[in-house]
Amino acid sequence: MKEPKRILFISQEIYPYLAEETPIRLLNRQLPEYFQSHGFETRTFMPKFGEINERRNQLHEVIRLSGMNLIIEDSDHPLLIKVASIQSARIQIYFIDNDDLFGRRKGLTDASGVEYADNDDRVIFYARGVIETVKKLRWTPDIIVCSGWMSALAPIYLKKAFFDEPFFANSKIVLSLDENEYQKAFPTKFSEKMRIDGITTTDVRSIVDFPVGYEELMRLAVDYSDALVYASPKVNQRVANYAETKGKPVLPYEETEDVAAAAKRQWDFFQTLLGKEE
Repeated sequence: MKEPKRILFISQEIYPYLAEETPIRLLNRQLPEYFQSHGFETRTFMPKFGEINERRNQLHEVIRLSGMNLIIEDSDHPLLIKVASIQSARIQIYFIDNDDLFGRRKGLTDASGVEYADNDDRVIFYARGVIETVKKLRWTPDIIVCSGWMSALAPIYLKKAFFDEPFFANSKIVLSLDENEYQKAFPTKFSEKMRIDGITTTDVRSIVDFPVGYEELMRLAVDYSDALVYASPKVNQRVANYAETKGKPVLPYEETEDVAAAAKRQWDFFQTLLGKEE
């Protein structure tokens, strides 16, 4: 019997765990459901922001996946993995957690709407945490969809630091762009802080020695992605223009689509990346 295709979703925000029903949160919740109901295997990740009510959403820690320490700038950060199920959709969501970086604070901003000063650490921790967890699951994705700027370091980590891992060697990375941007640039030392074995100064030369704003971060993500999906009509045009100069395949946004149509278009697009017939 032919093995089902596997799709890994590395998402920044998913409804209903973040309560407001924004189009991106709904899409990130509905796409895994659509693909799984059509015979695909999926794994879906998001950060475990402090505003997520663990009791109401029935999150529980997965002990066998937790326990690793991720080092960021000489500081150890324990990696906790939690999981919850969306029963109506028959899908599970894996949560990347750490008490200091996620669990004790809400989303991307504080109660006054000010972006957290260590969002750069959170971006690093989230991308590395997802990759290490997928390795522990011993699960090999055919397609990896990175949605939102919190997932933006996954492409370079996968292509450079984990390029020889059998779990990711043949995976195609798709960067999903939306309109949500951060405003406070990451510090100048970000390029040094995010580097791990396998990533050289040359690999991150586009962000070396100056603050890293949204556009700089997403251009780095474009560099190490195989293709892009525009998940919103309001993607950053400068990032989109940069992707065009790099010749990356792009699936444009279509306003009138329902989720099933959007998912079908995405799968047709993924097929072209895999070089296989449906």
